[in-house]
Amino acid sequence: MSDTTVLIVDDHPLFSKGLSFLINSQSSYAVIGEAQNRAEAMELLRNEKPSLAIVDLNLGNEEGLDLIKDMKSYNPDIVILVLSMHDERYYAERVLRAGAKGYIMKHETGTKVIAAIKTVMSGKVYLSEAERELLFEYMAGDTFKEGKDRLSSIQKLSDRQFQIFNLIGKGLGTVEIASKLNISPKTIDTHKEHIKLKLHCNSSQELRQFAVEWMGKLPV
Repeated sequence: MSDTTVLIVDDHPLFSKGLSFLINSQSSYAVIGEAQNRAEAMELLRNEKPSLAIVDLNLGNEEGLDLIKDMKSYNPDIVILVLSMHDERYYAERVLRAGAKGYIMKHETGTKVIAAIKTVMSGKVYLSEAERELLFEYMAGDTFKEGKDRLSSIQKLSDRQFQIFNLIGKGLGTVEIASKLNISPKTIDTHKEHIKLKLHCNSSQELRQFAVEWMGKLPV
């Protein structure tokens, strides 16, 4: 029996199949399930008890960051590696705080993905060399200049604010976001005001446009 059982959580079945083939080609790893959403992931987590979960951050209308927290809450021992198309600079620190052990982007080679898996399963944190340097600079206080760079300012958003910012970028309005997150529209509006301050946006329209650009629907 393989030493490490793996759960893949990604809402693109074709990508999951390719990743599953790659992992299963390694003698010490075996994929025990593929999930496309939170419900499927949590069911497989409960029933199959995987050692490792490889999670995408973008799961349709669901947030991978929330899933990471849910999985760690259910099983603190599970190792989680994020494999995502989102820029590592703006997500790596958040996923580590949520409980993941590493972050690798989808454009990396299969060899690097396997290296990342081996790293996190050995108990170490996996990040790209460039991201490790950025985090060290950030912790030293040398990376960001106050008010100079909006993209860097995104790092200052709380996880809830960051979640709302991404939903704004997906085109959701206040009422839709409130319903999705099960909180009041008034609370969403309060969060929006704080987000505008942190991102130096002078109006809701400016915030909305920036959020859409962030989501990649418009050129930045």
